[in-house]
Amino acid sequence: LWLLFSPNAALSLSPEPILPESLRWGGPPNLPKLQGAWVVGADQAPGNYILRVKLAAGGKIPPHTHPDERNTTVLSGIIYVGFGEHFDESQVVSVPAGAVYVAPANVPHYIWAKEGPAMYQEAGTGPTKTAFIEP
Repeated sequence: LWLLFSPNAALSLSPEPILPESLRWGGPPNLPKLQGAWVVGADQAPGNYILRVKLAAGGKIPPHTHPDERNTTVLSGIIYVGFGEHFDESQVVSVPAGAVYVAPANVPHYIWAKEGPAMYQEAGTGPTKTAFIEP
């Protein structure tokens, strides 16, 4: 059994990076300032996933929920996040590059790239989906 964890066995492994240029971006037609790309996993696949999101300057993602908890890391720019069923600009919290916030499962939230373009990455456990809250 110890042979499975020997240093020589570990040397035969090599990482397989997922490069940014290999990501396939797309977005919903009704939200033209939003683009997303699955980095690891997929929305209907069981297990861990990573979703990368680009939001153009001024872009807003209306109130929505996910069935799983999502941990979000801002990669560039600043996003403004609020919790609730209605988009309320006075209730958003600034989340700058390098910071993380957690969106609990089934809690309505909304996102805004108020001051310029932003990119962030969400991690969770699927299957997952996005359910927008109708006005």
